[in-house]
Amino acid sequence: MYEQHAPGHAPAAPAARMENHGSAMVKIAMQSGQDVFARTGSMVAYEGFVQYEPNPPAVRQMASQWLTGEGAPLMKCTGDGLLYLADYGADVVCVHLDGDSISVNGTNLLAFDAHLQWGVQRVKGMAKFAGQGLFNVGISGTGWVALTSRGTPIVVDCGRGEDETYVDPDALVAWSTNLKMKGKRSFKASSMIGRGSGEAYQLGFSGQGFVVVQPSEDSTDRLRARG
Repeated sequence: MYEQHAPGHAPAAPAARMENHGSAMVKIAMQSGQDVFARTGSMVAYEGFVQYEPNPPAVRQMASQWLTGEGAPLMKCTGDGLLYLADYGADVVCVHLDGDSISVNGTNLLAFDAHLQWGVQRVKGMAKFAGQGLFNVGISGTGWVALTSRGTPIVVDCGRGEDETYVDPDALVAWSTNLKMKGKRSFKASSMIGRGSGEAYQLGFSGQGFVVVQPSEDSTDRLRARG
């Protein structure tokens, strides 16, 4: 009956372990033994039997390294059923890793398969770039990761050509860690007066891999905490 009242919004049978339900929600097919780490407070609905463990031991072990002001921002989700996650209406993109490794800004990490290898890592050379911290979350292995974005993101394949891909640091969500990264300063002293026309810094990526970029340069909420 609800399909008649809200056509196009009813749940559908899952086609993958993690997939979008609309642009701002991820649907996860939960099974016993296939746990998920998710951002604390991101659960919006679930079907079946799903349990949550805030601040599990694996997260407490990493908490001392997580220097983003959010404490321990992950919960462990276990059980059987369908789990729906969201983050204040932000767009969600699901990425499947096939033996790959990515580096994710902590505030853009929504969920990932618990069997993946992960840890807080220092991002070398990032301290001088406005809006970016010194630490990201590194995730590797074979499995699913759900990321958030302020607006519909683009995923740039850096291996399509020989040219480097340049990204504003405040718009950067995640990237393949096998990519080569370097900083570029492009402004002149005159651009410090008024708004200017050039971007002060960009990050250049080259090699085989991808970069996820959000259509926003506003970093005022990058360190917000979830309840």
